[in-house]
Amino acid sequence: MARSLRALFAAGLLAATGLTALTLAGPAQADTLICDQYGATTVGGRYIAMNNRWGTSAEQCINVTASGFTITRQQGTGSTSGAPVSYPAVYFGCHYTRCSPGTNLPIRVDAISSATSSISYNFVSGATYNASYDIWLDPSPKTDGVNAQEIMIWFNRQGNIQPIGSRVGTATVGGRSWEVWQGSNGSNAVVSYVAPSPISSWNFSVLDFITDVKNRGAITSSWYLTSIQAGFEPWIGGAGLAVNSFAATVNGGGTVPSTSSTPSSPPTGTAACRVTYATNVWNTGFTANVTLANTGNSAVNGWALNFTLPSGQSVTGSWNAALSGTSGAITARNAGHNGAIPAGGSTTFGFQGTYGGTFTAPTTFTLNGTACTRA
Repeated sequence: MARSLRALFAAGLLAATGLTALTLAGPAQADTLICDQYGATTVGGRYIAMNNRWGTSAEQCINVTASGFTITRQQGTGSTSGAPVSYPAVYFGCHYTRCSPGTNLPIRVDAISSATSSISYNFVSGATYNASYDIWLDPSPKTDGVNAQEIMIWFNRQGNIQPIGSRVGTATVGGRSWEVWQGSNGSNAVVSYVAPSPISSWNFSVLDFITDVKNRGAITSSWYLTSIQAGFEPWIGGAGLAVNSFAATVNGGGTVPSTSSTPSSPPTGTAACRVTYATNVWNTGFTANVTLANTGNSAVNGWALNFTLPSGQSVTGSWNAALSGTSGAITARNAGHNGAIPAGGSTTFGFQGTYGGTFTAPTTFTLNGTACTRA
């Protein structure tokens, strides 16, 4: 089955050296109805729910709750020999320039010590759909556009539909048996794991599926995990389908091989780091210039720096990095030109913001999941 590329979100990034506007909606405090084609909002201050009606002009609406979403209306109709009409989902990580608040993705596969998730679905009868859990990976720490490798876990399949490509066998992953399909939709490679019977809820290791795909030769340990998503691909109908709850956690601390030219330098995992946080403060505004130094003995290839802004502070724009979140937990990710930091090297980015009350600086910073020292 060929499937069209999921369409781009309307929001885009400005040039990396220019001021980047932040447009992510604030956390949903009460149920939020979204009918816009690519409308999205945050869930629980940690995830993003998206309508993502990419394959039809017919109306689709989702009701976003404190822990997930429900499809309340889905009027599109897709051919069962072709692509679905949409992918409403909730996700952790980065998807077409939108990154969930405080996420540490993208992160290199070999820098991951654990990646776990839990999901609870509500299924309906009389519709044609799959309950699709997506894991996206790319050779670069990509935060925009389509990634090179998609892993699809089909928790439920209703109707005469099948995954992309062809069936290549079976596998046991996470203690369960799966049909395995492999192919390409023309834009990215896909490995699909199809449950022989519906799974309505599960706590599992995302890393188990990534490892299986790596063992098939589809990716390597130097690739990046960019997002973890759970939702539905409806072909016909789908009102009442719901992600009741979703959670995902990715921890760093894995072993990244050293790229040092000195043979005696052993791998040290995520490089040690030092952060210099210089500010210019006035009235109710400020700028922060952040220097991130790699004090370890192995190179950093792609970085995500996590920190928490003190209460009352809010980001209004940034340069030389893409920031997710506007207050509280913030993640700064490298731009295209400054993702590699050699051992002993450094890079600099900055942002502008507003504040109320007494101005103070963040106290802790973590690089790809590892704590940094303050200069």
